[in-house]
Amino acid sequence: MRVVVVGGTGNISTSIVRELLGLGHEVTCYNRGRSGSPPDGVRVIQGDRQDRDAFETAMQAESFDAAIDMICFNAEDAASSVRAFRDVSHFIQCSTTATYGVDYDILPVPEHHPLRPITDYGRGKVAADDVYLAAYHRDAFPATIIKPSTTYGPKIGVLRQVAWEFAWIDRIRKGKPLLVAGDGRAMHQFLHVDDAGVGFANVVGKDHTIGQMYNLVRREHVVWVDHHRIAMEVLGREVELVGVPVDDLVAMDVEGVAICRDIFAHNAYYSGEKISRDVPEFCPRVSLAEGMRRAIAVMDAQGRVPNSDDATWEDEIIAAQRAVRETRVS
Repeated sequence: MRVVVVGGTGNISTSIVRELLGLGHEVTCYNRGRSGSPPDGVRVIQGDRQDRDAFETAMQAESFDAAIDMICFNAEDAASSVRAFRDVSHFIQCSTTATYGVDYDILPVPEHHPLRPITDYGRGKVAADDVYLAAYHRDAFPATIIKPSTTYGPKIGVLRQVAWEFAWIDRIRKGKPLLVAGDGRAMHQFLHVDDAGVGFANVVGKDHTIGQMYNLVRREHVVWVDHHRIAMEVLGREVELVGVPVDDLVAMDVEGVAICRDIFAHNAYYSGEKISRDVPEFCPRVSLAEGMRRAIAVMDAQGRVPNSDDATWEDEIIAAQRAVRETRVS
């Protein structure tokens, strides 16, 4: 099939493109050309999807069989893609599990669960998904909506719980303690980008997935303390984990704490039954330990692990937390 990927060089889409090529598809990427180059054999159309007229004209001038939109973030983006890809036989939207919010009626969260997004990102994706679903029901627009959980790999790096930052890797290597939110036992699901690529690429052309919504997740979950302990095993150094209330982290204005406040401090456990049934090729194989090992190796090679000695916030919070505990004990 002739498949176009809107994006194609990002965290997940790099793996999607590689998997599509492996399956024998003819692949084109439409992007601004600012995030690297796709593999050999991939055609590139350079452009900005925010230039709606140019984007839609360029896509309508082609004859793609399928399209995967990796950079659709709101209703306006979605409406543009409906116009651009009105003639394809299959359209796949990259949504997110953040559309569910963190107030759940049941765990693991199924696809029919009410949507209660608490972030602008989640709200934007809900609005975009609604456009596609309305187009499907109104005009038979052939949309499938895929909702990945936290997806990590060489481009985005290996995340921690309390903040969006990567000096924590250096902290482990130097034997420094690490903060976790609360008791660090919030549940989470991590998916390596290579496994995500298999999921997206193997949805293409499956007519029974049209009009459907899927959580793209591993069936099993991990709690954050174990996530950090796995990282310690990968890095060959064990350190102490120190819990602190997430509200305190927010009050102390820790840089990058929003990801913890909005997502990582809460249980995030979604059902993967539906995708496993309808797309049996999606069977995640990259373990968390192996995925961390691969990503950290790239981060090291690119100099993307900061020196933890340059930031004092974590040691200051740990010292304050220990002082509180000592006061209580005495």
